Amino acid sequence: MIGPALEEIATEMNGKVKIVKMNVDENQQIPAQFGIRSIPTLLFIPTSGKPQIAQGALPKASLKEAIDKVLLNK
Repeated sequence: MIGPALEEIATEMNGKVKIVKMNVDENQQIPAQFGIRSIPTLLFIPTSGKPQIAQGALPKASLKEAIDKVLLNK
């Protein structure tokens, strides 16, 4: 549902972010480690600072805003 928007954002940001999709049915350890209980959930892991989570099918503008927030450590 949000995959196409995330792919567009990754292209627009030209290598500043890496977007990875995970099948949580096949990989249950990582979602459990971060307390992820609903899908879709975005897990932002910045190079510095704490990981952050956004849940739900957000529109592209909200996804971009959340990514920018993590990149700028706000």
